[in-house]
Amino acid sequence: MTTVTSYSNAPDLVADDYIVIGLATCFVKEDGEVYQIEVIEPIASASLETLVKGIPTSFKLACATTLGSVLDQDKSQMPPEFPQTAQFGDDFVERAIAAARTYKRREAAKSLIPLGTTYTDFKYSTERKRVLNVSRVVTKEDNVKQHPNTHKVL
Repeated sequence: MTTVTSYSNAPDLVADDYIVIGLATCFVKEDGEVYQIEVIEPIASASLETLVKGIPTSFKLACATTLGSVLDQDKSQMPPEFPQTAQFGDDFVERAIAAARTYKRREAAKSLIPLGTTYTDFKYSTERKRVLNVSRVVTKEDNVKQHPNTHKVL
C-alpha cells in the first residue's frame, strides 16, 4: 500500500518511493584554513551503481530508505542512522526528489542496497578533497595560447 503524501515540487512521487542517502566527508575553507565536515546527500541510481563498483569516493556510508523518511512536507529530516553533527547538503530537497526519480526509472539499482539497510563497503578516500565553498576566479593567464596557424587556411 502506498502512502499518499504530496510534494509540491513532485506530484509524481509519494512518501514510499525508494531513495539512497549518503554521508560524505567534505571540506570547507574559512580564513585560509580547511575544515572537515560531514554532509548528508542523496545519491542518484547511476552514481550508486558506480560507487558500488569500487570507484574512490568521499561517501562513508549509504542508507536505503523512503522519500517520506527524509522529507516531510518539502522539509528535510535527519535520518536516525546519521550522526547529529552531520549537515544537509545544498538544495537537499530538490536533489532528493531528483534522486528518487532516478530509482523509479532504473528499478535494478534498488537491488544494490535493499530498503532499510546501510551499505558501508565503499572505497572511502579523501585524497581528492571535495571543498564546498571554493570559488574559481578566471584570469587572463588561464587562456589557452593557440598556434598562429590555427585559424589560417593553408
